[in-house]
Amino acid sequence: MTLRLNLGLRARLLAAFALLCVVTTAAVAGGIYVVARTEILERTQNAAVEEMRTRLQALFPLRNPTPSPAELGEIADTVTDRNNEAIAIYRGTRSPAGPARPCLPFGSPCRQRLDAGMIPEELRRKVADGALVWQRVAWEDGPHLIIGTPLLIVEPDRSTRASGIEVYVTQSLAPEQRGIDEIAIRAWLFGGVALAFAVVLALLATWSVLRPVRELGRAARLLGEGELRTRIAVRGSDELADVARTFNDTAAELERHVEQLREMEADARRFVADVSHELRTPLAALTAVAEVLDEEAAELPEHAGRAARLVSQETLNLTALVNDLIEISRFDSGVAALALNEVDMAELVRATLRTRGWSEQVSTEFPPGVTARLDPRRADVILANLVGNALRHGEPPVSVRLRADPDWITVEVRDHGPGLDEAVLPHVFDRFYKASAARARSEGSGLGLAIARENARLHQGDLTVTNAQDGGAVFTLRLPRRASDPDGGSE
Repeated sequence: MTLRLNLGLRARLLAAFALLCVVTTAAVAGGIYVVARTEILERTQNAAVEEMRTRLQALFPLRNPTPSPAELGEIADTVTDRNNEAIAIYRGTRSPAGPARPCLPFGSPCRQRLDAGMIPEELRRKVADGALVWQRVAWEDGPHLIIGTPLLIVEPDRSTRASGIEVYVTQSLAPEQRGIDEIAIRAWLFGGVALAFAVVLALLATWSVLRPVRELGRAARLLGEGELRTRIAVRGSDELADVARTFNDTAAELERHVEQLREMEADARRFVADVSHELRTPLAALTAVAEVLDEEAAELPEHAGRAARLVSQETLNLTALVNDLIEISRFDSGVAALALNEVDMAELVRATLRTRGWSEQVSTEFPPGVTARLDPRRADVILANLVGNALRHGEPPVSVRLRADPDWITVEVRDHGPGLDEAVLPHVFDRFYKASAARARSEGSGLGLAIARENARLHQGDLTVTNAQDGGAVFTLRLPRRASDPDGGSE
């Protein structure tokens, strides 16, 4: 399982600055520590070796090439001072141990005395081979430097040979180690100060970088909410300023296009409204003529009678289309209003079915005493569209079911046809949309369901559609029990 951390830009910038500072501090402090440690230890080591050589020069020429333990003690005392300890060894014999010496700089006795067994075997082998060698070791009381050297006998011909006497000196490196530790502590302290300084710089950097980013985000939100006049103040001439200028140019262009689209939409709506109103007068005359032709169609010859009935039907269809367009134009212009009355919902549904002759074709399920305050005419339009759509495009049985709670009433209109294709469902309430691919037949103007939903929303309700699991489309109308006209007027 992968865990993803959702960090903001500020946190990421702070983390990047802090990580960079920590890495840099560690690298610098580590480098300083290694260089200082090497330099201090080598200087101490070289000084100790040189001092040992100088002291040993006082022993030449050797008084006795086969020294006794006492003479070995004298050799050891020659290279011993307050800062070190020494032993001399000749063929398994070692110099006697001296009194405990104070360990500088604290003046307390040394916790560990130099013994032949404490000298590394590798070091003794190299000394036995005639080499002057040294090695740093860590004992319980701290780091020490061990220096070993053989004493040589100079022959009359100036050649040398090993005397068999080995001298070993140990010197505590505790003071040097404390100095090195102090350097490391100071390096880390400086690193901590640098880290705090880097965090302050990171905060300043993030503030200067994120301020225009936040402004851009706020402006983008406002633009998405429809505030097309939103602009960003352009500061400086860097990349963020270029982004701000690009945003402003884009917003200005978007505002111009939206204004053009709004003007075109307003012109289209005015055109539809004007044409619809202009058509009402000639359509009224055509309707009267169509009624006369319809009455006389039975007495006319067959072809003439069929033409008269076709003219009458198409006139009625055109009248219905014009009325629908006028209704749509009212919604678009915001002048549609509610004429509210207290209505018995069961009686309203029965009246809608009875007026259109659908009572025998539709089954109903009504709880008694369900009332609501709404516009009866608009509710009738909604129900007529839903039931008519189910009867025309669905298959029987068609049912109307009413449910209610204290705040809402719900009306479900269902048929048992093939239902709606999933691709059609999102567009059912679009204007002029005809789902001919989903239904056996597709009739009408395609405005009925759009008008039904507009009427539902005018009541502060809604109209939705789904497919039932066992087949058929289910239209669900939800209306508040106490609707209010947002404009406070009546139509």
